[in-house]
Amino acid sequence: MGINTERDVEANLQIGPTDSGMVRLFIEAEGVEIPMDFDPDEAEEIAEEIRAAARAARGVKKRR
Repeated sequence: MGINTERDVEANLQIGPTDSGMVRLFIEAEGVEIPMDFDPDEAEEIAEEIRAAARAARGVKKRR
C-alpha cells in the first residue's frame, strides 16, 4: 500500500487542541480509533506539508 493506492474505506477525521496543549488528529475507521498528538510546532509543519501537497495536486490535475 502506498500514497497512490486507492482504498474504499470511510474514515472520520477530527482535529483540535487537547487540554494538555497538544494538537490532536483523531482518525476513526471501521472500529479503529487512532489519536495522534503533536506539539504546536510539529502541527504547523504538518499543515505546511498539507498545503504543499495541495499545491502539487493542483498542478497534477491541470496537466491531465
